[in-house]
Amino acid sequence: MSDTPVDTNKRTWLIASTCAGAVGGVAVAVPFVSTFQPSEKAKAAGAAVEVDISALKPGEKMTVEWRGKPVWIVKRTPEQVESLNKTEPQLADPKSERKPGELTPAYARNQARSIKPEIFVAVGICTHLGCSPSDKFQAGAQPSLPDDWQGGFLCPCHGSTFDIAGRVFKNKPAPDNLEIPPHMYLSDTKLLIGEDKKA
Repeated sequence: MSDTPVDTNKRTWLIASTCAGAVGGVAVAVPFVSTFQPSEKAKAAGAAVEVDISALKPGEKMTVEWRGKPVWIVKRTPEQVESLNKTEPQLADPKSERKPGELTPAYARNQARSIKPEIFVAVGICTHLGCSPSDKFQAGAQPSLPDDWQGGFLCPCHGSTFDIAGRVFKNKPAPDNLEIPPHMYLSDTKLLIGEDKKA
């Protein structure tokens, strides 16, 4: 046993400074660890987007942003819906069988690639190199398009063409049809892009 007296003042200061250091360490660690949580902006970027389509007229397109991507909503005319029969033999994947779960949800694996034939919803990014195709809704011969063009989309970067259901034509640089995002109807005039629980 040691006969050295214990300095109670030093001991008290040693305990107090150790506790203060531990509290300070926790105070520094909590904000640092919280930076690993997604920000409110990041959470919102992945959130579903509600869209009112009541003002959309036949033959018109509107664009909304979902997860940083342009999503097209096209109200097809009866003639445009009918044209889907005519383009089918010229398409690379008319039944959307390539990458079905990745690019086309089950409820859009039909000729119109949609829940309702007249409303088309697609991510407006070419599956080749990520360019954004242009609307070419008018039927008939036009520059960079075939003489029997029925209407659809043309990617100006490398010439990929898609019909009015976003299905890619054969022998084009784009390997796949345009992506159909998860979506569902909240009412006849309201769409929810990004969720499809009730589709």
